[in-house]
Amino acid sequence: MRLHELTKIKPKNRGVRRVGRGTGSGRGTTAGRGTKGQKSRTGGNIPAYFEGGQKPLSQIIPKKKGFHRPNRPKVLVINLQDLPRFAEGKIINLQILRDRGWLDGFDLVKILGNGEVKEAFEVEVQAISAAAKQKIEQAGGKVKLA
Repeated sequence: MRLHELTKIKPKNRGVRRVGRGTGSGRGTTAGRGTKGQKSRTGGNIPAYFEGGQKPLSQIIPKKKGFHRPNRPKVLVINLQDLPRFAEGKIINLQILRDRGWLDGFDLVKILGNGEVKEAFEVEVQAISAAAKQKIEQAGGKVKLA
């Protein structure tokens, strides 16, 4: 190492810059705030949402009535026409759906009445529509709510 390769070590904890302590400090007179205006004055804080007199975005966007649950359960919907694809043999329950990987990311299972049932299925899920329940029982199947 040579003398010309030495560098100055920067301090780890540099103190807070003291502004407004006279012209000799280099931060006197306006203390780095510029000249005039709301931002240069004491107590001249502008809220983050203020847009300089323009109509704020929070007032422009449309407001919809109602409330949406932020953590509402995700429902796996199965139509009657899709029952053979989800079933193992003639049985559909939560354990079979979980083992086959259908329930990943879903909280509930609901069967809807779209389509027709050609075989008798044993179904055990959390929710089922009235039409689906009727069609499954007419085909000779059983419905049980989990």
